[in-house]
Amino acid sequence: MALTLASAFLWGVAHIWAGRTRTGLTLAAVYLLVVSAVVTVVSNAWSHLPSLLLDRLDTASAAAVAVAVVWAAVIVWSWLVVAPRRVRLGPPLIAVAGLCALVVAPLGYASRVAYVSNEVVTSVFAADAPEPVPQALTPVVDPDPDPWAGKERLNVLLVGADSAPDRPGARTDSMTVASVDTRTGESVLFSLPRNLQNVPVDDYPSAALLNEVFQWGEDHGDSGADLLKSTIGDILGLDVDYYAMVDMKGFAQIINAMGGVTITVKNDIVFGAYREGLIKAGTHHMNGTQALWFGRSRTDSDDYQRMGRQKCLLNAVADQADPLKVLRGFERIADVTKRFVSTDIPRSLLPDLIDLAPKVKGADIKSLQFVPPLIRTGNPDWDLIRSKVHDELTPRPVAASAKAKAKTKAVDLDASCA
Repeated sequence: MALTLASAFLWGVAHIWAGRTRTGLTLAAVYLLVVSAVVTVVSNAWSHLPSLLLDRLDTASAAAVAVAVVWAAVIVWSWLVVAPRRVRLGPPLIAVAGLCALVVAPLGYASRVAYVSNEVVTSVFAADAPEPVPQALTPVVDPDPDPWAGKERLNVLLVGADSAPDRPGARTDSMTVASVDTRTGESVLFSLPRNLQNVPVDDYPSAALLNEVFQWGEDHGDSGADLLKSTIGDILGLDVDYYAMVDMKGFAQIINAMGGVTITVKNDIVFGAYREGLIKAGTHHMNGTQALWFGRSRTDSDDYQRMGRQKCLLNAVADQADPLKVLRGFERIADVTKRFVSTDIPRSLLPDLIDLAPKVKGADIKSLQFVPPLIRTGNPDWDLIRSKVHDELTPRPVAASAKAKAKTKAVDLDASCA
């Protein structure tokens, strides 16, 4: 058993002890070669490892299964080489099977995670357009390619959609453009209220609200997402590159899969459409349903207070979604993502977005909400909105920038969970 255990951590030990030196050395050489290759790749590309794996999820899944099968076979083979025939069955064999399980289980789980991740990527994210046929016989290779092609900011529209069985279609009740500096990761969130009127869309009724643009586009033969992107881009004076939309019901299920979320509530929040309960002021660990009502309730409040709570909820989910929680609920999260999330972000961009994510997490995130008294939702001043967006994205002197950041953070903290 000791030799079998040793062979699980260094292939070939049992074979060498049994006199099968050539076989044992070959197994040991293969094992050390694989381990050294993995260590080299991980040490040299640690910061880019997630993006590298994402680009080869199907290969990673198959490789994990292959390694698990070969590893288990080596353990069983080692046991058969050194164990006397009279003790090959019974409790010793059960111990060998347990050792195989200890090796196979994590690799099998890794393979499953890679397989499910690949399903999510292929079902949720947009397929890339076919590449043009190269004209030159010898392609020119850029030694240090810029994935953003010199683009200084990446603008992504984040949408929370609310669909209900008692009405057709979906309303986009939460609309925020995240403008990310592709060099530093510094981000600005521009939030627009759902009840903006006089929206700049051809033939769109002046009394209709911004949160109806998506469904209006769908009903009139256009892509609702494309129409909403272009409309909000016109309002803010930005080129919106991509969108990501999640249905509110799916968001609640994601929170459940994480095991809930802890939020500090400043004021009592009415729970349920018919005042079934109350979320008292204080710190609470909420399930998905409670968190959803915290983020969407307008009873005894208004759209603008709700926007602040939604920002608080998003921040809490982002802060508390640690890797262990995500892994525990990974398959549920993946299933919800496939059913309730849509986006036009191309698959080829995902590795670059993963590389950008640590910069965003470590940089400052500012927020600007276009709500009264800054604007009048019934008759918005579009020039004022575009001017404010331009001011936020224009680099400032260091002293002025620090002062503005401090002021923005103070406002955000004061309003985030009101």
